[in-house]
Amino acid sequence: MERKIYLSNTDIEEAVSLYLERLEPCIRNTAIEKIDIREAKGRVTAKPIFARTSSPNHNAAAMDGIMVIASKTYSASEANPVILNKGSDFEYVNTGHVITEPYDSVIMIEDIVDLGSDQVKIMVQASPWQHIRPIGEDIVAGEMILPENHQIRPMDIGAVLSGGRTEIEVYEKIKVGIMPTGNEITDRYDDLPKGKLFDTNSWTFRAIVEDWGGIAERISPVEDEYDKLKTALLDLAQRNHVVVVNAGSSAGSKDFTAKLIEELGELVLHGIAIKPGKPTILGIVKGKPVIGVPGYPGSAFLVFEEVVGPVIKKLQHMRMQLAQEVKATVSRRMVSTLKYREYIRVKLGKVGDKLIATPLNRGAGVTMALVKADGLMVIPRNSEGYETGDEVRVTLTNDMSVIENTIVSIGSHDLIMDLIGSILGRNGRSLSSAHVGSMGGIMAIKRGEAHIAPIHLLDENTGEYNKTYIEKYLGQERAVLVKGVRREQGFMVAKGNPKNIRTIEDLAREDISFVNRQKGSGTRILTDYLLNRHQIEGKNISGYDRDMTTHMAVAAAVESGTADVGVGVYSAAKVMGLDFISIGYEDYDFAVPEKYLNTEMLRAFIEVLNSEEFKSILKDLGGYGL
Repeated sequence: MERKIYLSNTDIEEAVSLYLERLEPCIRNTAIEKIDIREAKGRVTAKPIFARTSSPNHNAAAMDGIMVIASKTYSASEANPVILNKGSDFEYVNTGHVITEPYDSVIMIEDIVDLGSDQVKIMVQASPWQHIRPIGEDIVAGEMILPENHQIRPMDIGAVLSGGRTEIEVYEKIKVGIMPTGNEITDRYDDLPKGKLFDTNSWTFRAIVEDWGGIAERISPVEDEYDKLKTALLDLAQRNHVVVVNAGSSAGSKDFTAKLIEELGELVLHGIAIKPGKPTILGIVKGKPVIGVPGYPGSAFLVFEEVVGPVIKKLQHMRMQLAQEVKATVSRRMVSTLKYREYIRVKLGKVGDKLIATPLNRGAGVTMALVKADGLMVIPRNSEGYETGDEVRVTLTNDMSVIENTIVSIGSHDLIMDLIGSILGRNGRSLSSAHVGSMGGIMAIKRGEAHIAPIHLLDENTGEYNKTYIEKYLGQERAVLVKGVRREQGFMVAKGNPKNIRTIEDLAREDISFVNRQKGSGTRILTDYLLNRHQIEGKNISGYDRDMTTHMAVAAAVESGTADVGVGVYSAAKVMGLDFISIGYEDYDFAVPEKYLNTEMLRAFIEVLNSEEFKSILKDLGGYGL
């Protein structure tokens, strides 16, 4: 099969606008159906809804009390009480009950004195129509209750029922066919053979479609065989308003989506200037929009939000709502290409009067960034990116009340940070943890961009951890050192230690491949300290310049066989099933600006450190001490 290159590199606004314009006939042809208003939450009105009856449909008492003729009360005062007789001067009435002639006013039950024998005394005069809800006070018969193209909310249901209507006309629910593709994709989740990937995107898409009020039809993954893909696509197009084809949108030899759309209909566009998500395909088959979405989760989710979303909402006649944007300070440097608009998920937290945006792992295949993100940061096309401390615009994907209860942690990585964050979450708090290394954390504190900085920095002269770095770099910022844990560092190697790695000198062997931590991290400083002690140069170690930002990433590289050894903590080796050769224990502590030490958030953090539950967690992980 001939390979297809991308046909364009179109700006996303232009691409979506062009596509929606081509879909106008589909939008105009959306069917209308009659449904019961009591089942209409989230649906969109196709025609205005008018009241059949007034609400209230009678003059109604607004209070519990007595209904009276106002003119008979005008002389009432504390000095001159008026006596009223039941039947001729008043009648008792409850809230909502009909006001009958000749009565034209209501006096609250609190303002009368019951004299018995069907007599009451009043000392306050009543004005005509006081405490009475007149006919049509809320809704008048014939009045428009809801306009067309209005998405129905719970309160709208009550209003329509108050107007005496039960049956209304709405646009039909949009049906979306979801077609995962690829020989490597499986939807059997009890086992994952080597070379296979779980189908996760299609289930995510289905949930999003249902969240938007549509009906999703997801089919099992279709193999990368042209005829099978063609049959499945035509079947879905026959039954649905929209078809989403997941994967097969790139330029590989098995990427057939663009060619299929070209054969069966019209290929409107192939390639959008966004990252991730550039190989997106926009087409029309059998008069139905067919969208080719890239396979990697990060790309897939972004394209579903930014491209598929506008199409589905337009077909459902929903208004496009603009998400809230905020200004934030980016916590680390982000370099980008000039060719594309790049979307980066960020974790947000408020430090002093600054909103801090911590970029999460970028890349088309990153799923956890979607889970952890509070917002979406965009690096515009033709921009090289942002420097640490730059002000950026962030589109919120989480509630601001959650963000304002987030502890911003920037510094060294450890598994315990996620576990601490999980415990904090029980009380409505969150932890934003950025892994930039210990020195990166120190600098973040110095810039006023973090509440805490996890650090494990060895002073080569004294052999002491962390204290001298606080004094040297943060003295003027009045930072304190909160003691954390002792943790065991060592060499992580494959199970059974097949290369017989024992000492730091083994890293320089020709048959050994190494994976390092990033510059500025405490583990990198420890590694370099050990190499210097043994007079070993980094250039003599294969893989010395290959660095990772977390202990788990180093462990994963060793477990996968792309490296023979890396330096990291025991807990990461244990999780990945690796062998571990101990180097020794170190102090993993927290630099905290003194001004935040007694805040509720930091007190909660320290309470977790001191809790019995946390001690139990450390014991289970292994390789830690208090």
